[in-house]
Amino acid sequence: MPDFTLTKAAPAAESLNVEEERLTPAEVRTEILVATGLFAAVAALFVLDPDASDTSLPVFLLCAGLIGLSHLARFDLPFAWTAPVQLALVPTLFLLPGWLVPVAMMSGIVLARLPDVVRGRTAATRLVLSPGNAWFTVGPAAVLLAAGSPGPQDVGVAVVVAMIVAQIGTDFLISSIFHLRTRSIPFNEQLLESLWVYGIDVALAPVGLMAAIAADANAWYLLLLSPMFAVLAVFAGERRTRLVQLTELNGAYRGTALVLAEVVDADDAYTGMHTRGVVELSVAVADHLQLDEHRRRNVEFGALLHDVGKVAIPNAILNKPGPLNDAEWEIMRTHTVEGQRMLDRVGGFMRDVGAIVRGSHERWDGGGYPDGLAGDRIPLEARIITACDAYNAMTTTRPYRQAMDHAAAAAELRRCSGTQFDPTVVEALLAVAAPAAPARLHLAA
Repeated sequence: MPDFTLTKAAPAAESLNVEEERLTPAEVRTEILVATGLFAAVAALFVLDPDASDTSLPVFLLCAGLIGLSHLARFDLPFAWTAPVQLALVPTLFLLPGWLVPVAMMSGIVLARLPDVVRGRTAATRLVLSPGNAWFTVGPAAVLLAAGSPGPQDVGVAVVVAMIVAQIGTDFLISSIFHLRTRSIPFNEQLLESLWVYGIDVALAPVGLMAAIAADANAWYLLLLSPMFAVLAVFAGERRTRLVQLTELNGAYRGTALVLAEVVDADDAYTGMHTRGVVELSVAVADHLQLDEHRRRNVEFGALLHDVGKVAIPNAILNKPGPLNDAEWEIMRTHTVEGQRMLDRVGGFMRDVGAIVRGSHERWDGGGYPDGLAGDRIPLEARIITACDAYNAMTTTRPYRQAMDHAAAAAELRRCSGTQFDPTVVEALLAVAAPAAPARLHLAA
């Protein structure tokens, strides 16, 4: 059987399950570093604020409780999460001394997570992440303090903008440090997802400022935000349910792909070994060409299933110890159409993969099959698989010939570049291919 290995779950699954896990040693070390920095920043704000002790316990508890309510409306993202905390944070910035704002944020996060800890849905050790998740409040608190701590009705637009920029900058810096040290998430993926989170924060900031103006007259007016948090929590719960269903569906697609690949391997041992090599090369070329997440996924599944239609081809033709005659080739060429038909019946994104499988034997000059497509009319994913398929076939032993070495295969690819193969794909393939032993296949979705 092929040694197909799923190296990671879908991103949605990661975001849904990470809270249930205990902290890793790397997370513990990073959180100690982050928390130490936060407490130093809180101490600095206390020293620099002449009104540091000017607060009331009821107002602090009100702010912390409101922050906790806002975190109940939690929206999960692939590598992070967000909540309408801005609605509670902005009033808190004006109601409490700057040094107490991070403390209120930490307290609110703990309050929000305690029910899940009690129910066993979240590991208790995850509560120690609260200091790191409160770091983003330091920036706006420091800006407001530097501006002379004006009230919400007196604060200028420039100060508000500076507070938002400081919040985003502080949060992105701390979260980047945490993710790079604990999960090795690429910087560009962090940035892309952060745009959604920060866009929501910016959109909610004016509403939070209006709440702060109302609270300036009476802090307890903030309780009027509670129904809004309840409604948002319902929406967040519905979204979480859909993410769970999507994760299960993605798992079903991956399972289907692996089963189909194993069926092909059971009928033809060479095809199974060949498939593993084609997937490895195709994914490497897709990464070299910097394809986006969805196209990379389609390349991966397309390469895995590019020969799936061969289950409809008689074994006498598949395993014939010599060249095929014309009639046998006619039968063999139907495997791409059969493969597409099978994947179309699976549905979902497998229909896109089916179109790639159908085009995996087209030629750049239009002389391929089954549709005679040429150039850019052939899906890029199919062009990648075509070149990788040919390279792997040339460098592995077949029933009727010995394998070529890497240099001879590379020379053949260059000779056919611009006729059989896409020149850009050939250059990318030769940049990543090497005459090394095949590695384990990793299929990510």
